[in-house]
Amino acid sequence: MERLAAYFETIPPAHRSLILVGGIALFWMIENAFPLFRFSYHKFRHAGINIFFTLTTILVNFVLAFLLVRASQWATSAHFGVLQWFSGWPLWVKFVVGLLLLDLIGAWLIHFIQHKVKWMWKFHVIHHSDTHVDTTTANRHHPGESVFRFVFTILATVIAGAPMWIVFAYQSFSVLLSQFNHANIRLPEKLDRVLSLVIVTPNMHHVHHHYRLPYTDTNYGNIFSIWDRIFGTFAKVDQAHLIYGIDTHLKEEENSRIGNLMQIPFQEYRQPTSQS
Repeated sequence: MERLAAYFETIPPAHRSLILVGGIALFWMIENAFPLFRFSYHKFRHAGINIFFTLTTILVNFVLAFLLVRASQWATSAHFGVLQWFSGWPLWVKFVVGLLLLDLIGAWLIHFIQHKVKWMWKFHVIHHSDTHVDTTTANRHHPGESVFRFVFTILATVIAGAPMWIVFAYQSFSVLLSQFNHANIRLPEKLDRVLSLVIVTPNMHHVHHHYRLPYTDTNYGNIFSIWDRIFGTFAKVDQAHLIYGIDTHLKEEENSRIGNLMQIPFQEYRQPTSQS
């Protein structure tokens, strides 16, 4: 465990980039070989749109990174945060508790809030507007949403009192799990049943990308599946019945053009409809 902590404490930027690019490449190959849906679309054009938003997310995170480092340094030096309660516990316990808190606040909570606050939802619509969900969809976030998520990552870091090695580990796992659970693959039912007790699987997260309520407002998790089970937002749907996208933006000129996607948060709010 000490080696893992030492690695993430000084993880080279090249390794973090490799996790992002390598994850996309790996899951892209897997979903090409074993797709859940055989989409009739221009895969590279679709990926290009999502990679554009991946780059804007990287830019936002890069510009604001110093705030995250300062927050972690302050919390640990001031002995502030939940992890201080575990000072005498084994390192692996602090690691797991830190990951759980960062995932709950930095991923699940902000995701849930964006679905409930109209003006924040308008930024999140860009993510849901993808009608061909695959591993590249994982980082399809409007720059404004990237800021929201970063702020909640800082909040989670302070509440947890997490050192930077746990934050870096969380971010790395978050990237990989998000690419995995968005991938256009279907896991065997027995394997999914076991894995989804702990982590968010593609079978679970795909439900969240069904184009209409109430399924849009379920399965908010990113790394750990327990939060949706605890807070009553867990749902299962036959994968064959899923339709991706969001019912308010199903026109291709609205959901497949970067110019319009960037403007959606500033357009008039559209009320989603419930599943009939």
